[in-house]
Amino acid sequence: MGFEQQSRQFTEQGYAVFPGALAGDALNLLRRECDAFVAREDARMDAAGVDTLGISHRGKRYFANECQRVAPELRRVLFSPVMAEICRATLGDDAYFFFDQYVVKGPEGGLPFSWHQDSGYVVGNGGPADHAPYLTCWCPLDDATEENGTVRLIPGSHRNGIRPHDRQPGSNDLVGAPADSEGVLVEAKAGDVVAFSSLTLHATGANRSDRPRRVYLAQYTPEAMLDPGTRHLRRNAIPILRHGERVTIG
Repeated sequence: MGFEQQSRQFTEQGYAVFPGALAGDALNLLRRECDAFVAREDARMDAAGVDTLGISHRGKRYFANECQRVAPELRRVLFSPVMAEICRATLGDDAYFFFDQYVVKGPEGGLPFSWHQDSGYVVGNGGPADHAPYLTCWCPLDDATEENGTVRLIPGSHRNGIRPHDRQPGSNDLVGAPADSEGVLVEAKAGDVVAFSSLTLHATGANRSDRPRRVYLAQYTPEAMLDPGTRHLRRNAIPILRHGERVTIG
């Protein structure tokens, strides 16, 4: 799968798009599983008697974590040949599955998500400050447009390390750049993969459309990430590539 152009762009700008990488069966599988995880988040809020849990806000914005632990069939996507190739083009010859998450914005006012680095969330939530930059694969399950709150990125922002992030009251967002920062709007089709470095500043807009905007997020690290102090494994470290060879089959 010749991804040389994406590999160069990822190195230079901190992101790249892989058109149609998950079109077809993979996209259908990701869509089938999505609703159950939104329902799970609503049930968690019901049980706690709240409308906000962390950065999830009922009806407006959902972040459903560690989905492959509950729905192992998702591993067919996470450890597929195309994801191995995307890892090789961006991280190199060694890659580990780290984390997955559904991100769903409700229709007609689904909340925006502030400028941040994914590495800023690792540090802000107690993870190691010295972790190696990792890969986020932002996989839209619906065509992602300016209207429904697609992602914006700041090219080249991955070169300056992890920025300080401040937690915002109300939204609970961690913010690593001013709200009026200029970025590149990336509109992507369902089944595309927008890959970016965990150091690349990015944000998403509000969903002003009349339908949910659904995204599946898959993250991969170049080495196992360990929590400070305990040295326990943070999240997951399931090898997908070792010395350039695909080693885990979904």
